[in-house]
Parts: sequence; C-alpha cells; structure tokens
Amino acid sequence: MANLRDIRNRIKSVKNTAQITRAMQLVAASKMKRAQDLALAGRNYSSRLASILAVLVDKVGEYNHPFLTSREVKKRGVILVSTEKGLCGPLNTNLFRLVTEELPKETTEFVALGRKGSQFLARTARKLKADFSVSDNSRFSEVRPAVDLLVKAYLDGEVDTIEVAYSRFKNTLIQEATIAPVLPLTKLREALIAESAGAPVEDLREMKFEPDPATLLDALLELYLKNRVYQLVLEAKASEHSARMVAMKAATDNAKKLVSELTLEYNKARQAAITQEILEISAANVA
Repeated sequence: MANLRDIRNRIKSVKNTAQITRAMQLVAASKMKRAQDLALAGRNYSSRLASILAVLVDKVGEYNHPFLTSREVKKRGVILVSTEKGLCGPLNTNLFRLVTEELPKETTEFVALGRKGSQFLARTARKLKADFSVSDNSRFSEVRPAVDLLVKAYLDGEVDTIEVAYSRFKNTLIQEATIAPVLPLTKLREALIAESAGAPVEDLREMKFEPDPATLLDALLELYLKNRVYQLVLEAKASEHSARMVAMKAATDNAKKLVSELTLEYNKARQAAITQEILEISAANVA
C-alpha cells in the first residue's frame, strides 16, 4: 500500500489542480455568455442583410459579378477558424479531422485564424498563405485582413472558391465541425432566402435606387461576404468558450472524484498502519 505521505501529497496536488480548473471554468462561463450573445445578435443583422440583398438581386436582373460567377474548381481557398489556446476538449481535434478528410492538401490553400490552426497546418505541411490572431473580443477589424487577402486571391484567380472551416455553435454542449461555402454565390437567391428566414419570393413594391441598383449590389455583395465570414467567426468563438467551460467542468468533477478516492485510500492505509502498531505492541507485551 502506498506511503501515507505520498497519498497526502497527491491529494494536495489534485486539490490544487481542481482549484485551477474551477477558476478556468468560471472564466470560460463568463466569456461564453458574451460570445453567445454576440453570435445570436449577429444572426439578426446577417438575416436582414440577406433579405435586402435577395430583393436587390431581383431588381437588378441580368448582372455579371465575379462573386456570382462559377468556374472550374482547381484550387480551394479556406479560412480555418481555430482557437488561440487549448484546453477546450475535442473542439480543435474534430475540426482538424474534418479538414484532413475533406480538404486535400494538394488543391487547398489556407488562411488561418487562430494559433492552433496555424500549428496544425504547419505540422501537416499544408499551404498556409497567412495566419492571423483573433482575440476574445472578436472585433471585425481582426477578421477583415484575412477576408481581404483571400478575396484578392479569388479575384486574381489564385483560388476558385472561398470556404470557412469552423466549429458551428448549436448549443452549450454541442459544437459541430463544419465547412461552409462562401464564394462563389452561384445559388445566391436560394441561399439568401434560406438565411433571411424566408424572404418573399417576389417583392412587388415599387422601388427607387440611389445610386443605381448595380452599384448598390456591388457594395452589398462585399458587405455581405465580410459579414458572413465575421458571423462564422463569432459562431466559432461561442463554440470555443462553450467547449472550454464544459471541459473544465468535467476536469473539476473528475478531480473531486479522484480526491474522494484518494481520501478513502488514505484512510484505509492509516487504519492499516494503526492496526499494525497495535499488533506489534500486543506481541511485545506477550513476549
């Protein structure tokens, strides 16, 4: 049986670990609430923007724009949204497994948002155009450079698609690794109607545009694209903090369970030591 001092030291060590994981759980819970609020609030803006754009597409009629034109896919451009830190359960592992299975390294170029993603890409020898950091505040200014870089590559013909690989937020306990297509918007009308929660198929209202509809569409398409990527980043941040809170709660619960088991083992060892001393004293008295 283990030495009493070793068991006491181990109990102390596990209790200290439990205090750390408990503190991390509380911090993650606080950040999770804010991240979830941002993600849910952003959905309303994204839905309204999609609704406006869906109506404008009908009013413009025939219109050629690089974002709306499909072409043969030779090279895929992917924004990989991962976490800056670890200790968030299987969140990154599931995302990286999906990337490995669905995105061949020979035909995919990546822009990484998050340190864990850039480390994964370097480790697996995948082509990384650039990597960026996104703080817990998830400001749009932090996401925009990554989008601009990949949009330029798309317009220059270096990549034929823009996609976002991220952890989709469903609820606090469920985060789903997803690859979301962004460009080209070949089925813009259907996608916008779906995102805008059922925009009318035909808007019969008479409208006047200032400036002309084509100019407005140019501006709105770029705004929609950047907002779409930003919304997915917000979803990924909500997933990150939710997964970390759940992982730290599980770690805290496991530590408490281990302390109980070690305390029981300590009591048994202590009882056995006392019994042994009594037996030794009794044997000495008999002798």
